[in-house]
Amino acid sequence: MEKDIDRSIELIQRGSEEIIDLDELKKKLERAIATNTPLRVKAGFDPTAPDLHLGHTVLIQKMRHFQELGHQVIFLIGDFTGLIGDPTGKSETRPPLTPEQVQENAATYKEQIFKILDPEKTEIAFNSSWMNDMRSIDMIRLCAKYTVARMLERDDFKKRFQSQRPIAIHEFIYPLIQGYDSVALKADIELGGTDQKFNLLVGRHIQKEYGQEPQVVVTMPLLEGLDGINKMSKSLGNYVGITEDPKSMFGKLMSISDELMFRYYELLSSLSLSEIDALKKGISEKRLHPKEVKAQLAIELVARYHGEEAAKKAREQFEAQFSKGQIPDDIPEYPISKIQEENIFIPKLLKEAGVVGSTSEARRLIKQGAVSLDGKRISDVEIERPSSGAVFKIGKRRYLRLV
Repeated sequence: MEKDIDRSIELIQRGSEEIIDLDELKKKLERAIATNTPLRVKAGFDPTAPDLHLGHTVLIQKMRHFQELGHQVIFLIGDFTGLIGDPTGKSETRPPLTPEQVQENAATYKEQIFKILDPEKTEIAFNSSWMNDMRSIDMIRLCAKYTVARMLERDDFKKRFQSQRPIAIHEFIYPLIQGYDSVALKADIELGGTDQKFNLLVGRHIQKEYGQEPQVVVTMPLLEGLDGINKMSKSLGNYVGITEDPKSMFGKLMSISDELMFRYYELLSSLSLSEIDALKKGISEKRLHPKEVKAQLAIELVARYHGEEAAKKAREQFEAQFSKGQIPDDIPEYPISKIQEENIFIPKLLKEAGVVGSTSEARRLIKQGAVSLDGKRISDVEIERPSSGAVFKIGKRRYLRLV
């Protein structure tokens, strides 16, 4: 276990948004060292999104930091709460998952997290193991430990209440069960995104109600996606999935801005802050080119999820494609025979071909001048039907060939 309190605090604070309470954290660390007892660090995940992207891994990377400091990390899969559906940030009641969906997604989670976490230092827990045994009277007693007024202080509940949109009773129970998870696990620290702050603070309250010392809360920021504006999200198409192929992952990471690059370094890289500062200094003194520094980040992250050889090959493919202006051989193809009209509606074509997520995304890219046909930029959503062999380029990395 790390004996240097200052080093521990520095690593825990790295990239963190807020620590509640820093003095309590120091006391817990001091006690852990004095008694040689690792702290129990909990992070909960509802198995609703089986395919993780880099935004999800910000929290898992912080769990890795605690492992490096010698503490016990608990990856809690909310298979019970997943049947409720986390209402955080939702404007309406969220449909629950089926037990089969929960189990399937949980298994996928376990496969992916050990790309980051040390499996020998990770405890996997399922909250159904104690919630399934909870009696009705115990649930009533749990509900009695919090008030409706306090629950309505939560921003999303408050907005729905004021706009007269329905709030189901079971949604109030969700934060209470998340708090009770901390009681069951005797958590010293709980990690969560900034959007989970209310639930994490409920956990502190519930632990005190059950006679436990309240957990320290560490909130992590929501990672911006490739656009550098919105949080990383599959629905917005600005994500980097950790299971997507190495070439795609490398190319996406090379597309981020130089400013966003160091945000990713701080939250995702294994480099120390001093090493990251050295890279920043190298760029400012023009000893390092931002593109090369970005490539180092892309190689590190691709290697983490796919291995060193895959990362090396992805870089070679990227340089062949973009540095030498080559069009890849393995781009998606679309049969021109499917196009019956003289004029084609490009957003529909690109969506049907699977190179964009939606027609609205295609419209936006065309408006931004990010779509070209055989090297000529397209400014209209409708064009004359091109001949076979024509190649669309969408953004910096996506292509489509008509065959």
